[in-house]
Amino acid sequence: MSGESGQPQAGPSHAGLDWPNLQRDRAGVPGGVIRRAGAQGPRSWIQKVLEQITGSPRQWVTPSEVVPVTVLAVQRYLLEDEPRDTVPKPPLYCYDVTISDGVYQEKCYLDPSLNSLVYQNILKVGIEMKISRVSCLYNEKRVGQGILCIDNVHCGETLDAISLETPFRNRAHEEKPERPLRGGKSHYLALWNNEDPYGDIWLTDKQPEEYNFNNTRIISLSHLEMTWANRRNFPALLVRILHKSKLRYYGKPDKKMIEPYQTFLEVADSSGTVSVIMWNALCPEWYKSLRVGLVLLLQDYSVKKSYPFRMQPLPVDPQIKLISTMEICLNLRDPPTNIIIIPEKQVKPEWRLPKLNHRFITRSELDDMPENHICDVIGMLAFVGRVQRSKKKENREDFWSYRWIHIADGTSEQPFIVELFSTSQPEIFENIYPMTYFVCTQLKVVRNDTQVPKLLYLTTTNESRVFITGHRGQPYTYDTKVKNFIQWIKTKTDSGEMKNTVIGGYYPYPPVPETFSKYSNSVKVESLLTAISEVRKEIEDLQYREQKRIAIQGIITVIKYIPHGCATESASASETLLNDNQPSTSQAARDESHRQERDGKWHQDDRPMSPQCFQSTSASLSPSKKRRILQGPYAKPVAVSQPEVLAQTKGNKPGTSSFFQSMLLLFIFIIYETYMEQLYVSYCLI
Repeated sequence: MSGESGQPQAGPSHAGLDWPNLQRDRAGVPGGVIRRAGAQGPRSWIQKVLEQITGSPRQWVTPSEVVPVTVLAVQRYLLEDEPRDTVPKPPLYCYDVTISDGVYQEKCYLDPSLNSLVYQNILKVGIEMKISRVSCLYNEKRVGQGILCIDNVHCGETLDAISLETPFRNRAHEEKPERPLRGGKSHYLALWNNEDPYGDIWLTDKQPEEYNFNNTRIISLSHLEMTWANRRNFPALLVRILHKSKLRYYGKPDKKMIEPYQTFLEVADSSGTVSVIMWNALCPEWYKSLRVGLVLLLQDYSVKKSYPFRMQPLPVDPQIKLISTMEICLNLRDPPTNIIIIPEKQVKPEWRLPKLNHRFITRSELDDMPENHICDVIGMLAFVGRVQRSKKKENREDFWSYRWIHIADGTSEQPFIVELFSTSQPEIFENIYPMTYFVCTQLKVVRNDTQVPKLLYLTTTNESRVFITGHRGQPYTYDTKVKNFIQWIKTKTDSGEMKNTVIGGYYPYPPVPETFSKYSNSVKVESLLTAISEVRKEIEDLQYREQKRIAIQGIITVIKYIPHGCATESASASETLLNDNQPSTSQAARDESHRQERDGKWHQDDRPMSPQCFQSTSASLSPSKKRRILQGPYAKPVAVSQPEVLAQTKGNKPGTSSFFQSMLLLFIFIIYETYMEQLYVSYCLI
């Protein structure tokens, strides 16, 4: 994904400061690349800084004049190890920042010591910032070329509007496809995860073309399975795409792969289904053009023994043989694969290519579905949660992106609850809203009937695909359950359905188990408990959109009831887990609110909003009211009146254990659910 919606997706470039020779023009700036403003135009601050650097004996300077510049792009990429590095390092992601002073644009390298500003979304597209120290990095592999490096900045407010019309000072920055300033990579990564295609290397213009089969020899998959080990050359394959996986980025600092991408296609003919692996540079060329249902002619491919630990998705037709002993490899070389998309009108019945079969279920049927059952769903979005991120591994910079959604299909009062991970479809993932007709395939059932409340939801798999537009003409439109949903939609009115829809807000799901032993069995972390003294650091280390649960152990000594009208008042140090220098939960939420109001707008995923204008706060998901919400059996927020709870506590008879009284006498584990500056508290007893 490209970060926040609306951010310009400027791309990479080839170089920074281009110094083709040691001569300088009369202004003292490297010749041949400076675009001078007109005689009557304003002087470029970027140009003045470059003159100051080239006239300095040092490789860094403090600008004589610090003026605000606008951030036009923030772009991420993986930097390879230096040749002198003997021990492989964890991934080091670097950032190129494109700035504008109103006269020129310049792409600069961000010093890694400032990466935390990007991690926390402080340095972002659209802000105004002041650069107080810059340096020059030289590209040792190119004669006379250097890169402007930002060493110290102060990030300011978000601007209401930015101009993209200013030209690049360095013409090399305008070359396509764009490339990172440093390293040997030919592409940028999405800003917040590695699964989404990003940049202008990802092509979308592959079209079906008529093909003359007269001189083409075709082999069936089952025959290939029996003979591939004894062959050196393989005849063509004529297959249909049944499944398409999300992208996998396998780049590492010690690997010199230029475009280290991989994706899986499950393809089939009349004799069987097999996995096809598309490698490296073929992914940017073909990934966005290939879709489920297309017929492909594959030539000049290679075959190898299949990876033993990969689980193939189930075939769409149970009568089709699942071939798991071999894999088809497509690569730009060794040998260079030839891929042709065959028009559907040229597909002949005698080829007997399998049709696409979907496994749609209704919400009323979900209750009877077993664990890990694979299904497809269609419905209308009733709730769209904010985008969240979780680390793939501790102490790494790689994240999963996901969001929680509710889907209604009219067959039950309860919605589908779906954990929607990024499916390498950022144009959909970042732009889904309530009242949208939503189709998602290859979902897996997650359930735990022993947990209280019972756990039941769906989660995406590696082959899940999402559709929100272009439903007409899709094969699934002929499914009976899809037709029934369409009939149900025709009976609904937009005004009535909009009252029950919500967007944004924090959605703490799955709920915390009722006992700590069950909680400890459900989490996979190296250290289960966090010391209270470490809580603040855990929160400060969170990155943008990151969600994390931590458990602390202690004895409750004081419980203070805070009426709604006073909920934003700070509690004393003896009545809270936060120290004097750290704001309370409600205070942090209020500070975040004020900060974003200063920025001029709320982001879509920062608070729950009603669908009419997506501005009014939803009481059920509001962070400031979270401590007065109990979790219903289907993750529906259930409001509880605070005075009633207090009255029950005061009115308990001797021998009756109230909720609060029992907690006073027990060790409890408080589960902090952290999401940037907002903090929510759940609980579970021993």
